[in-house]
Amino acid sequence: MRSKLEEDIISTAESFKNNFSDKGNLDLSIESLQIVEDILDELCDYELEEDHVNSVSSMVGCYIMEVARRIHGGKYYWSEERNQPVFVTGEPDFSISILAFDKVRGRILNGTEDHIPFYFEGYMQAVIKGKEQGYCATIV
Repeated sequence: MRSKLEEDIISTAESFKNNFSDKGNLDLSIESLQIVEDILDELCDYELEEDHVNSVSSMVGCYIMEVARRIHGGKYYWSEERNQPVFVTGEPDFSISILAFDKVRGRILNGTEDHIPFYFEGYMQAVIKGKEQGYCATIV
């Protein structure tokens, strides 16, 4: 049974997917993260108000976390400290967490230094290490 948080994240990821379907095949695959990167790159050309940055960060962040969940499984938790969801893969054998809202926000404000496919590759490598060594990490 899905939690309310999980339902909300899946719903938000689906909304992003539907709203930006004209940009390419947003099929919740690793490859689709390049389309996400391209969308964010376009947004960097505009001065966005804080509310818009927050809205995009949450929509795209949900999409990224849902890509991770569909590939490796895991669970969503709410971080009071960061006021955003955190996605955790591998419990109880290992624990790899991602805070995708922060990364998307960084991508919008900082440009390509916060490259989304590179970020996700870091998550994927951490999961491999976690499976092999019982590794725990938060990918930010």
